[in-house]
Amino acid sequence: MEPMTAPASRRVLLAAPRGYCAGVDRAVIAVEKALEQYGAPVYVRHEIVHNKYVVQTLEKKGAIFVERTEEVPPGNIVMFSAHGVAPTVHEEARRGKLATIDATCPLVTKVHKEAIRYANEDFDILLIGHEGHEEVIGTSGEAPDHIQIVDGPADVEKVQVRDESKVVWLSQTTLSVDETMETVDALKGKFPLLVSPPSDDICYATQNRQTAVKKMGADSDLVIVVGSKNSSNSIRLVEVAKDAGARAAYLVDFASEIDEAWLEGVTTVGLTSGASVPEVLVEEVLEWLAARGYADVELVKTAEESITFSLPKELRRDLRAEAAELVADQ
Repeated sequence: MEPMTAPASRRVLLAAPRGYCAGVDRAVIAVEKALEQYGAPVYVRHEIVHNKYVVQTLEKKGAIFVERTEEVPPGNIVMFSAHGVAPTVHEEARRGKLATIDATCPLVTKVHKEAIRYANEDFDILLIGHEGHEEVIGTSGEAPDHIQIVDGPADVEKVQVRDESKVVWLSQTTLSVDETMETVDALKGKFPLLVSPPSDDICYATQNRQTAVKKMGADSDLVIVVGSKNSSNSIRLVEVAKDAGARAAYLVDFASEIDEAWLEGVTTVGLTSGASVPEVLVEEVLEWLAARGYADVELVKTAEESITFSLPKELRRDLRAEAAELVADQ
């Protein structure tokens, strides 16, 4: 009789970095500080970040999310989301007599400025990104006559430019690095003189989270990505995990959405979260997994993140003014 082999131990590989990036952290804090400073309601154009839990939590505190600037009653405050908006939206706010707080991620603002500069130099701008995504709409609005959206390598064939010596590519900040470079390579095949932006447009946080998932996914039977269905960077993490060798990968908003059938035959679960996901949601998934025998957690760390962004200038100004008044009253 052959000896019985011991069952393989169950474990969780926890990706790091994961969760909130500096731009998301700044945007969420901006809404919270605005509610403290001005009182409810504070209107926010589009979801401040693409996460169901964050939006619901801020709604309970008094934030009101709207799709169009015209939905905000005159005299109120409207905050622009981390994804950025086109100049026409700022004009809508002025016409509606609205006070504005711009919570656009500084890394998205960088892409907006690049679009303006290249448009002023009369370049054709090929914006790699997903049609209809808020960030792409905002960036395109900076120079609509100069920008064409390229939604992946399959779009390259239809791209037409005026002067092949004056073409530049920019990109949405939350894309897959590998997919973007595949599109760039295809564009360079068609336009050999294609100019690259001064620095990579894909943000540091997106790249870092994808790198961690590549390392973790290669050793995982199953990868769970915590994030919302409308979060571009979270969706990309699922794709990256599968490409890295994970047998299966799923996107969930909450631990309650995990199907226990996914664990059948699974020894190693990889776990990460998108850049707009608070850590409390990851902790809930860890508890859910521990209750099912996956209590051994190993950290897979590929980078340190120390970047922070200051609050929007409009909010900083009013917070400073309030602080000055308090000092004067003492």
